[in-house]
Amino acid sequence: MNTRLLAGREVAPIGLGCMNVCWAYGSAPAREDAVALFRHALDAGCDHFDTANIYGNGVSEEILREAIMDRRGEFLLATKTGIVTEGERRYIDCKPESITASLDASLKRLGTDHVDLFYMHRLDRDTPIADSVGAMARAIEAGKIGAYGVSEWSAAHIREAHAVHPMAAVQTEYSLWTRNVELGVLETTRDLDIALVAFSPVGRGALCGDIASPDALEEGDIRRTMPRFWPENWPANHALIEQLSALAASVGANAAQLSLAWVLAQGEHLHAIPGTRTIAHFDQNHAANTLAIPPEVIERAGALINQHTVVGHRYSAAMNATIDTEDY
Repeated sequence: MNTRLLAGREVAPIGLGCMNVCWAYGSAPAREDAVALFRHALDAGCDHFDTANIYGNGVSEEILREAIMDRRGEFLLATKTGIVTEGERRYIDCKPESITASLDASLKRLGTDHVDLFYMHRLDRDTPIADSVGAMARAIEAGKIGAYGVSEWSAAHIREAHAVHPMAAVQTEYSLWTRNVELGVLETTRDLDIALVAFSPVGRGALCGDIASPDALEEGDIRRTMPRFWPENWPANHALIEQLSALAASVGANAAQLSLAWVLAQGEHLHAIPGTRTIAHFDQNHAANTLAIPPEVIERAGALINQHTVVGHRYSAAMNATIDTEDY
């Protein structure tokens, strides 16, 4: 298996996003099933686990502690700070004192004295970037984090933060059907030698080819708020996904594996962190680390599904207003 550099460590290019087990996509699996998934992933060779304080209000971090923290040296651990929820209220807070308090709370939930990579989950427009980055630098000096990163930031703000203290990674949504990073972030991370970690690399599950109709999504599933899943847009998008599935099958892969291969083909500094709730889906995604899909098939996938062919924005207008990444 090839590896790629992330926060000073060589890891498999496909890691595991740890949101799905407790938040966002309907009912959570039983806790013992989530624990079993994380343990299976580590046993299978997954060495990059990505979580956040916001995932289940700390539950994802607690499950990781229960599942695999007794094998702390075997994997790169990433978590995030900056998004705060108080009942129905949701806001961004990356003030230095908030970053420090959030990090200490995450370390306690995770049951460790350090994380390898600590992200600011969103840009705090009310706090100077230099102040936020300063808190990250002090955490590095204290040995609480190995490196810092940012999530869903624009190219200009990435450069501003990197000039204060070099960052290790930028995490943002990137997939066949979400190409915003190609407006600046992709080039910036390549130029500055920063890893680019793609979340939702299989289009929030859509590019797996398993969603026949968004009507099957549970009430409370956040995808119901996303325009690409709306009834007026889904039929056109589903038709594209069916073609993607057929293309993948022609080379002995599935649609998710082809989608992951496409992301990783966009640069040697790319990583992908698909999330899942099941061991079966994890195994399929993990297998993409070693699949040899012909470059011409990857290119055809990119021509089939892209920002020009997909119908609908990735977020609602309200959610999109919180994102700093450049937009089409």
